[in-house]
Amino acid sequence: MDIRPIRNEEDYTKALTEIAQFFENEPEIGSPAADHFDVLAALIAAYERDHWPVEPPDAVDAIRWTMELRHYTQKDLAQLLGSNSRASEILNRKRRLTMEQARKLHDEWQIPAESLIAA
Repeated sequence: MDIRPIRNEEDYTKALTEIAQFFENEPEIGSPAADHFDVLAALIAAYERDHWPVEPPDAVDAIRWTMELRHYTQKDLAQLLGSNSRASEILNRKRRLTMEQARKLHDEWQIPAESLIAA
């Protein structure tokens, strides 16, 4: 197993080329090839996380994405928050979530708290 750190774009491109073979010919779990894949995937993920971080969505985007994904309506949000006008104000960015509302959305809809309480 010849694995080296990914320090630059050239190393990154080589790692992507190398890992591509595993998607066409999946190694058997527990085999040396599978271990090689796991280590290579971890290195690629770390490089991507460091060089192209993905910021969490803001609260409204997270709520809208969850609503779309789960086919929730504004009425569903209003029921959770206790008021149709509050739901509308939040979705239209006219009012920020309270901590209680963020907690409800996190607990009931499993929206990451990081997105709901970000400034």
